[in-house]
Amino acid sequence: MGSGTSTQHHFAFQNAEKAFKAAALIQRWYRRYMARLEMRRHCTWSIFQSIEYAGQQDQVKLHNFFSYLVDHFTPSSHNERDFLNRMFTEERSLQDSEMENCGDYESIEVPDSYTGPRLSFPLLPDHATALVEAFRRKQRLHARYVLNLLHEARKHLVQLPNISRVSTCYSEEITVCGDLHGQLDDLIFIFYKNGLPSPERVYVFNGDFVDRGKDSVEILMVLFAFMLVYPKEFHLNRGNHEDHMVNLRYGFTKEVMHKYKIHGKKILKLLQDVFCWLPLATLVDEKVLILHGGVSDRTDLELLAKLDRHKIVSTMRYKTRKENKKQAEEKGKANQTGSAGRPSPWFLPQSRSLPSSPLRPSTHKAHRAGRSSSVPCGVPLDPKELSRRVRRSVDLELEKCRQQAGFPAIKEKEEPSASESEVDSDAEEQPEHTPEEWRQVVDILWSDPMAQEGCRANTVRGGGCYFGPNVTEQLLQKYNLQFLIRSHECKPEGYEFCHSRKVLTIFSASNYYEVGSNRGAYVKLGPDLTPHIMQFQANKATHTLTMRQRISRVEESALRALREKLFAHSSDILVEFKKRDKDETGLITLSDWAAAVESVLHLGLPWRMLRPQLVSSLTDNKLAYKSWLENLAKAKLSQQNIQSSLLETLYRNRSNLETIFRIIDSDHSGSISLDEFRHTWKLFSSHMNIDITDDCICDLARSIDFNKDGHIDINEFLEAFRLVEQSCSGGDVSDCPQVTNSSNSDCSSRGAQ
Repeated sequence: MGSGTSTQHHFAFQNAEKAFKAAALIQRWYRRYMARLEMRRHCTWSIFQSIEYAGQQDQVKLHNFFSYLVDHFTPSSHNERDFLNRMFTEERSLQDSEMENCGDYESIEVPDSYTGPRLSFPLLPDHATALVEAFRRKQRLHARYVLNLLHEARKHLVQLPNISRVSTCYSEEITVCGDLHGQLDDLIFIFYKNGLPSPERVYVFNGDFVDRGKDSVEILMVLFAFMLVYPKEFHLNRGNHEDHMVNLRYGFTKEVMHKYKIHGKKILKLLQDVFCWLPLATLVDEKVLILHGGVSDRTDLELLAKLDRHKIVSTMRYKTRKENKKQAEEKGKANQTGSAGRPSPWFLPQSRSLPSSPLRPSTHKAHRAGRSSSVPCGVPLDPKELSRRVRRSVDLELEKCRQQAGFPAIKEKEEPSASESEVDSDAEEQPEHTPEEWRQVVDILWSDPMAQEGCRANTVRGGGCYFGPNVTEQLLQKYNLQFLIRSHECKPEGYEFCHSRKVLTIFSASNYYEVGSNRGAYVKLGPDLTPHIMQFQANKATHTLTMRQRISRVEESALRALREKLFAHSSDILVEFKKRDKDETGLITLSDWAAAVESVLHLGLPWRMLRPQLVSSLTDNKLAYKSWLENLAKAKLSQQNIQSSLLETLYRNRSNLETIFRIIDSDHSGSISLDEFRHTWKLFSSHMNIDITDDCICDLARSIDFNKDGHIDINEFLEAFRLVEQSCSGGDVSDCPQVTNSSNSDCSSRGAQ
């Protein structure tokens, strides 16, 4: 009896031991499995963010290059001056007459056949709710109501302070939402889960309402409608994408013109003014500061509270008021003395071809010496005498370029005295806002937190700064705040605490990069100001996928985007591979492969970890790099009958080309007129020392206008670029347009290209 019981206990013990071992093995396997999934998710996230921020750097560089050209180009006629004003000096607040023109919605008739939502003012809660429902059913608001709503929204925004004040004493809770980026489904989902705005349910939307997504217009209409219905309970902050120059690249300008082909230009003009009237920040109970990007070691809330925010139309660069006609003429009458020995500014093209990057790469030493708290663009802070000399030096050099471009010669004028120059200098550059005010706004719209102490330039985005925990703590102590809420960065879980939970990032656009890539989130604050995070996924498809399926789907999308990036730079990568293949074997090590790719793309990715997804076959642990590059091109070449080098160039430059097209298309008509093309080409040629007449420019424009309708659309623009690249790659170097030839016979060859 005792022996049988002992045997049973022995077997039970053995079974328990096996069960424990099995459980331990399962746990170990599961931990490894989850660790691998997390590693894949992290790599995927790094790919998406690196490519996104690289695009922002390209936008800043392109805008700085155009800005430099315009700032140092003296128009020779009223037509050229008017064109440049339309092209770039939209960076100013609209005058009353312009506002009346843009707000002239009463003359727009709504046809009887229109079945979309209708608005009457003053708006009631039912109007705003009906607008949400109409947009949910994919209806479109008529242009008359869009302009009317924007006009009313502007009248309300003008009355608001730079920093809004909100109190929890008058509501149950305050809900703070982050970036929406044109994703209407996320906004509707937030209202569905959290409730529509009401006197008891206060909302703060923290900027970046537009761009990237396809429903930016609808989001703005809903937000502005609720703001008018509940002016004390519904608050909007400005983000870095509420900027007409940023909208040129990231889709909002294109969306408006596509949805409102007739009245799109009026809408964009009015929106430009509405954006710069948006408040800059919100304070909750004087304890929680809500702003879009972040802060810097120079953030001054008193200065932010009193500056004229509507004068800062764009944060892409510091802007001064344009000089009047008389001053412009006096400025152009400078001596034509020799300046050939003087070096050109560092971002002026040294050759006759356009530079791919007009900015100098920043160095670690420069970061330590002093951070740049703005988009990388110089702001003159030197003494007046030095400023006068630099300006005169540039004027002399550009006068020489003007003459080479065929502009009329300007007579010499006697050198003015230093005192007279100082007076003229003050008259020419009357800043609508000071450089310090501009920096303050750039910092709060563009900055990101970092784990390290200190404050340094945000070179990844190209604007604002990185601020450390000590910068956050200094600001909180200075203004007696508890913590900061900011947005501006997509986070996998929709939110993230940092700086000892003193900084909270909220991002409300779920599935931002790809379906399943990230959750959205919003935060609720009660009277105790304890943040309660609410996460969501607006796309129902994500709920049917397992974690592995979701990560695999997002990973595939990220790798596809990365392969396109690699393909777009394959020529430069090949050069780097050959440098490392000194014996010309056609093989390189994986370490050399990773180093070469990073040296070209500068994405900061874990290339060796990504190698299994990007490199499929090896020979003795070495990569046959020519075959690898050929495989990258196969997918693209199978879709389009274009040789590899041309398609590569198009992939690399398409975003910049589309942005350039929209900049030249100053009236947002969707096409470039011959006059716009001619004035822009003069602007380029004066800085590239290309001697070309008006007849040659007109011939060139006509050759690009393939359908001969008198205008150049985006497809003709890109096709012309492809043909020029084909001509340059297939022929002699002298055939390329960057080579100067003053003979008249060259005009026809330029036009043919």
